[in-house]
Amino acid sequence: SAALVCAQGRNLKAVLCQRCGSRVLLPGAATFARREVPGCGQGCGRERHSRRRGGARRPRRCGGDVVREHWLVRDMFSFENVGFTRDVGNVKFLVCADCEAGPIGWHCLDDKDSFYVALERVTHE
Repeated sequence: SAALVCAQGRNLKAVLCQRCGSRVLLPGAATFARREVPGCGQGCGRERHSRRRGGARRPRRCGGDVVREHWLVRDMFSFENVGFTRDVGNVKFLVCADCEAGPIGWHCLDDKDSFYVALERVTHE
């Protein structure tokens, strides 16, 4: 991640969707941030239901990875191309607006000015 961050802590390169290459952020649009959060995509920790044999439903917790390195965006209008999921609790997940790949990041509704894009979920150019 050091090669991606300038002396002021901002992204040196454009941030792109891993799947389609669509530009999500221009260089300099975000600040590097370390924050440990569940990385929904492999699972979000929220309760889901799965079917057992016989059609009975049972609750289970999503498993998931932990994402630690993010681009922090303070203004949603700084994005070149991003979509938002419906609310999942107090979180909206960020996806590519062109191909809907994601989640590439998240936004907590309790903090209106913080949008996080996971470095490991995007590419840089």
